[in-house]
Amino acid sequence: MSEDTIRLVTIGRIIRRRRRLLTILTVVGALVGYGASVLMPPRYTTSASVLLPGAWEERELLTQTELATSSVVVDRAAAALRWTGVSGSELRDQVAAKAADGNIIKISGTADTPKRAQQLSDQVARQFVAFAAQIADDDTDPQAAAQPEALRQMVAQTSRRITELADATNPGQTVESVQTRTELAKLRTALQDAVNKLDQADPAAARANMVVMGPAARPGGEAPPTRVQLIVGGALLFFLLAVIGHLTAARMSRRLRTEPEIAAALGSTVLGAVDVPGERPAHRPQGRGARARIRRLLGADVRWDVPAPQTSGDEAGRQIRYRRVCARLRDRLPAPRRLLVVVPDGDEIARLAAGQLVAEAESDPLLRVAEVSVSQPLVPDRDIESGALVVLSAGSWTAGELAGLAEACQDAGHDVVGIVLAGAVRARPTRSAGHPRHAAVPALAVGNEATGGSR
Repeated sequence: MSEDTIRLVTIGRIIRRRRRLLTILTVVGALVGYGASVLMPPRYTTSASVLLPGAWEERELLTQTELATSSVVVDRAAAALRWTGVSGSELRDQVAAKAADGNIIKISGTADTPKRAQQLSDQVARQFVAFAAQIADDDTDPQAAAQPEALRQMVAQTSRRITELADATNPGQTVESVQTRTELAKLRTALQDAVNKLDQADPAAARANMVVMGPAARPGGEAPPTRVQLIVGGALLFFLLAVIGHLTAARMSRRLRTEPEIAAALGSTVLGAVDVPGERPAHRPQGRGARARIRRLLGADVRWDVPAPQTSGDEAGRQIRYRRVCARLRDRLPAPRRLLVVVPDGDEIARLAAGQLVAEAESDPLLRVAEVSVSQPLVPDRDIESGALVVLSAGSWTAGELAGLAEACQDAGHDVVGIVLAGAVRARPTRSAGHPRHAAVPALAVGNEATGGSR
């Protein structure tokens, strides 16, 4: 798994073999989301719109949005609302403003009830318009304000003078007099248009014309995240974290899976691989205690990172594999002798394979099976056995565990003469009338024998 690409089939295998654990973690996540929704009261949000007439640049609109949420505006809104125990500093986190298309500032207010959210948005909008008008009045220079008025008076005097000149012009109907009166009339009209444009371009007048575009709408639902969103989000978060945790653990797994790695850890040679019929991986440790019971309850006692067993051939084909292993084992022994078949404790596949191997070997060589704990390996002392044959399944043990198993064999006086790898397969249904040959599982070396006794 550490070198494999993560595919959908891997995630599907996690969900299928860890569905009980994933279901419990998902429920826990939903409960955590519900608890968060209880600690976080519901919030409601609405907005009021303020129209800014005239021509505004983008940076000017940004300035106005900052002005709408300034401490002066919010403090004035808090004073006008007179909510018990709510100050302007607390309301500042509940007010937001943004510039929309068409020179519109949207002021949003958030509160614990729809009515309060509506009141907050409306009051901040009104205080913003009032404060903007106040700034426009304060920024007006009296001398600068008097200049347009003086210009208007000058234009009025010029217009009267033009009228007098037009009346004093030769009242006759000569071409020159008509052209003069026409030019004077055009000049008077141009002056009046200039004054009108000056009035329209007055920035103070434009700022003073800010208007609130109606009251804010009362919100009909909670602002996100709602209670349902928190519950669903918590459940989904815990589910994803559980899946990612499984994938991370598989990526960091140090269990050996290839023959060269296993052979190097045990310091011997792999004699072959054998198949054990089984519908599912049989890695279910039969531990005792509260921890083991919890693992069985959660379904965490079954390995998920082991691929599903592949369909094998018939019984005859599987027996041929066992006979070939026995033949290779006899070739490695200088003379017929008795061997100890070492099986890691908890490796059910290896235990079944060892039983089948003993049945196929019959008495040449004579084999005796002993299950050895990997956490505290202790191999029976050498008596009539003159070597050890290790049978295990790939992908179940780390290099350190196998090295400890090899050292335990050496301490007991057994040389590891070979290694046999066992794998689970799905057996095809037999079509013959006869019954297949069953593996005779010998009595395992347990109890006193597993702690150093012999027979």
